[in-house]
This record gives sequence, C-alpha cells and structure tokens, in this order.
Amino acid sequence: MSDIPENAAEHCPGTQSNDAGKASACAGCPNQNLCASGATQGPDPAIELVKERLAEVKNKLLVLSGKGGVGKSTVTSMLARAMALRYPEKNFAVLDIDICGPSQPRMFGVLNEQIHQSGSGWSPVFIDENLSLMSIGFLLGSQDEAIIWRGPKKNGMIRQFLSEVDWGKLDCLIVDTPPGTSDEHLAAVNYLSQTGNWGAVVVTTPQEISLLDVRKEINFCKKVKMPIVGVIENMKGFVCPKCTAKSDIFPATTGGAAGMCKEMNVNMLAELPLDPQISRACDQGTNFIEEFAKSDATKALNQAVDGIMNFFQE
Repeated sequence: MSDIPENAAEHCPGTQSNDAGKASACAGCPNQNLCASGATQGPDPAIELVKERLAEVKNKLLVLSGKGGVGKSTVTSMLARAMALRYPEKNFAVLDIDICGPSQPRMFGVLNEQIHQSGSGWSPVFIDENLSLMSIGFLLGSQDEAIIWRGPKKNGMIRQFLSEVDWGKLDCLIVDTPPGTSDEHLAAVNYLSQTGNWGAVVVTTPQEISLLDVRKEINFCKKVKMPIVGVIENMKGFVCPKCTAKSDIFPATTGGAAGMCKEMNVNMLAELPLDPQISRACDQGTNFIEEFAKSDATKALNQAVDGIMNFFQE
C-alpha cells in the first residue's frame, strides 16, 4: 500500500508555506526535499521573463487530452494550419511541449530542420509565412533518441521554450501538451497564467473510456483556473475514402462529447471525423486542409477555429 494520502495534491501546503515539504500530504512527492530545503520559496523569476517574452503574443491556446491516442497532436497541427489559412494577415505559432514524444516536426513536414540562435533567442522553424514551430524534436541528434528526463528537467525545457524563443508578434501561440495532468501541464499553467489571454481546448473521442479521462482534464482546468475554450470530439465516425460514406467506429454509448459538454457546462467546438487522408497527411507532413478544402473534416476544423477566435475576441 502507498503512504501517499488520497487527494494529496488538494492538500499540498504550497511552496510558500512553512510546512512545505514537511506536511503529511508531501509524503512521496518527488519535490519533497526541494520544498523542505526552502529553495522553492519566493516567486519564480522565470515568470516575469516569460511574461516579457510573450508580451506581443495576444492569445495562448493549450491543446489538452485526458488520455493518449485521441489525436491531440493531430488536432493541434490541423488547427494551426486552419488558422494560418483562414487568417493570412495574422501570425501563428505552435509550441510542442510533449517532451518525451514530440510529433509536430513530422506532422508539419520539417523533421530534419534545425533551429538557430541569435542575439534575440532561438528562432522557431517556419512552416509558412505566418506559421512557425518550436519543438524539442529539433534539438535531438536522432529521430529515435529517447528523452529520459524527470519532471524538473522537463519544466526547465518548457521554461526555456517560453522565455528564450524569439516568438515575435503572434495572434495565437498554440501549445501541444502530453496527455494527462502532470509536470508539463503544471509548468505551462505556472508560466502562461500570468501572460493575459489564454485558454484550453480539450480533445476526446466518443467512447466512454476516453470521456472518463476528459472529465478529469476539465476538472483540472477548473482547479487551476484555466479558461476552457471548448471540446473537440475527434474520430467522430469513419469517412470512407472511396464513397465518402460515414460509419461509427467508436460508438457513443453515453451521449458522447456533446452529452458530456452539456453535463459539465463547457462548449462543444466541433466533431472531427476519422478520415484516413488526415493520417496520411500527418505522416507525410502535407497540408490536409489545402488538399481537401471541401471535406467534412476541414469544415469541422474551420468551425472549431471560429469558436476559438470568437472566444478570444470576447
């Protein structure tokens, strides 16, 4: 049996408390010794650095999922491409903070690109004139290299991406996160919550096993006071590439994402079908939205983009 108290995170005394690292809720926490030493007390100076660096970034959008395999990274890349095409006069960027599984370089077709450093910081890799990308994938010696890092090192990398990349003027920075509610998410919340307009899109699939985890993700957002832009239901029906007929591969036994959104009082942004051409485009790094501008998937993505942009303009 574990000695870690149930709901330990809810009873965390906080880094500013005299009980930091000493309370019963701290038992088993990987940061217990750090908190007990007093090294965490006082405001993190990186918060101000991030705030200054992102001063010209109007909106920050985190793409979250409760579990892996729901297509969160795919949705991130597709949303970014849709935004860049819909608003050619605006500038967008993607930050990939899925440290152990960076997939955005492949999805954008820039797998072998390298980032460069100048006096103003790291320069992101440009996909189009108004769309750029930063990922740890650009820093690896090999595509097969494993990243075996503990939480503090991951957090440090996220801090560097936010405070040392020359993002320039952006209308929206889209952040691709790993599944769950762990170190990377807490680091992103810590830094982005101080930077003005921000929010989260949560990605799910129709089946209940996915919705169970997404409910936890939504509750995480509420606990850390992260505004929820809405939910995108991915893989909502299979589209045959020959006859374009639809069939449900993952049946929604409990009302799907629409029912969950109504229950939890969050917006439903769009239902994205399971289209084999999307998978092909992501594997090859091509722009699905340009190639299949009239597809149901593109229509759903544009609907989601409208909802996101309207949210930030309110």
